[in-house]
Amino acid sequence: MLRTKIKASAVTNLTDARYFAAREVEWLGFRFGGGPEATISPLAAKAISEWVDGVKFIGEFDFATAEEIQAVHQLLPFDAVQVGMYTPNSELEKLPGLTFIREVVVEKGTTEAELAAHFEENAGHCAYFLLDFTKSGIDWASLRSGGSLSPDFLKNLFHRHKTILALDFRANEAHDLLNELQPEGLSLSGGAEEQVGLKSFDELDEILDALEHAG
Repeated sequence: MLRTKIKASAVTNLTDARYFAAREVEWLGFRFGGGPEATISPLAAKAISEWVDGVKFIGEFDFATAEEIQAVHQLLPFDAVQVGMYTPNSELEKLPGLTFIREVVVEKGTTEAELAAHFEENAGHCAYFLLDFTKSGIDWASLRSGGSLSPDFLKNLFHRHKTILALDFRANEAHDLLNELQPEGLSLSGGAEEQVGLKSFDELDEILDALEHAG
């Protein structure tokens, strides 16, 4: 059993979906349109979802209107919807009954005051935040070595707001990361298949194995 909840983000193929489901992750995310990350069509996501069970499905949208989100949700009902950092809360209010995750991307110059204010401003419109350090190339080692956001500040922030953390780390760092930050969960990603149905999961296996035994 994994020590913390895992969100598999930007899943684009059945191989990844089956792997993450077998590793008992909490959420399986499909990213629809926009942004540099791998995306998938609603029809392809629906087809994949029919082959896996035991996971919650997340629709990931960088920039989308309420109408666009609802159109995909009708085809593939989500357990939650992840929206981009600057999606207006007025759009979310048009979708009553849906659970929202708001992505927040950390820049290298983001201050603690700025981040705390952003969380407070949007907390009433989402069930979770997804705090992403990976897009700015910030990993666990550099975060601990000093910067604008301290581990103590993040730990306190995560105690006030349920937060899924996207942060690069090594398997042997899992214990310290979870103990020092105590997020609600972690976001991991798969990758492109070498060919259909074939790829290596060695790196993910190391991380997920460590998360099973971290404590």
